[in-house]
Amino acid sequence: MPYLRALGCHLPSRVVGNAELAALVGADPAWLLQATGIEERRFASPEESVATLGASAAKDCLESAGVGASEVGLILVSSGSSGRRFPGPATAIGSALGIAGTPAIDLPLASAGSLFGLAMAAGLCRDYGNVLVIGTEIMSRAVRMDPAGRDTAILFGDGAGACLVSAETGFARIADSVLHSDGEFAEALRLDLDAPLHMDGRTIILQASRKLPRVILEVLERNQRKPGEVGAFLMHQANLNLITRMAQALGVPASKFFRNVSRYGNTSSASLLIAAAEWWRETGPRMESPIVLAAFGAGLNWGAVLALPGM
Repeated sequence: MPYLRALGCHLPSRVVGNAELAALVGADPAWLLQATGIEERRFASPEESVATLGASAAKDCLESAGVGASEVGLILVSSGSSGRRFPGPATAIGSALGIAGTPAIDLPLASAGSLFGLAMAAGLCRDYGNVLVIGTEIMSRAVRMDPAGRDTAILFGDGAGACLVSAETGFARIADSVLHSDGEFAEALRLDLDAPLHMDGRTIILQASRKLPRVILEVLERNQRKPGEVGAFLMHQANLNLITRMAQALGVPASKFFRNVSRYGNTSSASLLIAAAEWWRETGPRMESPIVLAAFGAGLNWGAVLALPGM
């Protein structure tokens, strides 16, 4: 039976506020806040990579779990902003943890990758024991920091999150997951090899606003649950407006949706696990109500995971 055992995260130390970013992209700081709900974000230093950020988040997660790196049987790493075609950061993270022989798999799925990794880990932990899922991104290097790149530059930040999925014990039991993919709108959100991030914002927000509530309802209905029974919704932190729309669509108070997008911006596949880690530490290790984790991203890929109180 799969369990969420622990969560962790790591954010770069450099804080970039709206005034600094607005000067780079030729925007008004007040408009930036109104349009996105973001007040500040973190940017990685030149010495940092998606692998170093991911390794730090992994260590934070394992320390919270009281589990040694040698007890990890499999590593799944999501990143859409790795600095090269291959190899991805997964094997480098395994080496940094001192477990270079442990299988490590890259999932290059922007935004939704850590959710897909979590769903995969729920099945794979039966064979591998403890599965470490990591989302790590340096999105500040994927966008143009000038007026031509304003619409994307204002949204993104850098960071990493991690969770440990165990076949034996944890604070939450992973009850079910629903995953979907559809390439019809794949061109609307992409990062080509020789160009900065391209995003058709209108298409993406429209698709996310439709697909996320549906997939959340799908996983709840499959398990005879209603949105009002969920204690917390842990979402990919794309922007504040989308999160508010999710609450309205599901008919639940916005307070049930954990939000940290104002402090970190959109950290792509890292954002879900960063948010989950901060929520877990705020609420304490015991969980009394169901939680839903959900994400939408490039591909298009989207999904939801239902977790119930465990132990």
